[in-house]
Amino acid sequence: MGVVGVIADANSSLIGLVSVVAPLIAGGNTCVVLAAENLPLCAITFAEVLNSSDVPGGVVNILTGSLAEMAAPLTTHMDVNAMLYSGKDGSVIQSLQESAALNLKRIYSYDERWNDESAQGLHFITDFQEVKTTWHPIENVGGASSSY
Repeated sequence: MGVVGVIADANSSLIGLVSVVAPLIAGGNTCVVLAAENLPLCAITFAEVLNSSDVPGGVVNILTGSLAEMAAPLTTHMDVNAMLYSGKDGSVIQSLQESAALNLKRIYSYDERWNDESAQGLHFITDFQEVKTTWHPIENVGGASSSY
């Protein structure tokens, strides 16, 4: 999909952040993460871990700040292809959808209990994948062309 903007879970510290970032980068995406406003230290420490790991620079970008100030620039930025909101606040989801309508950005929202087994699964990777098919004309043995 490309660049995904992430608004991290404000109710969990590190487990919520890692649970949304890991599937994105495993699927080949780059992410710009807005850390939880009330728990920024976990995100900053996670950034230090990523800096000393084998993850290339620029794959995970972590921002700190308030949701009110940072949500609109993330959703309206033309280089961000999708948004992931980890929360259940309906007013935030609605404002993200309205901002993202300017450039037809996809908005996903997950409200998971990250410690539950049901919160783990491949759908977190596949939701942020784009698969394109192509049509290839193939010639049959008889000479007539068809496609698969």
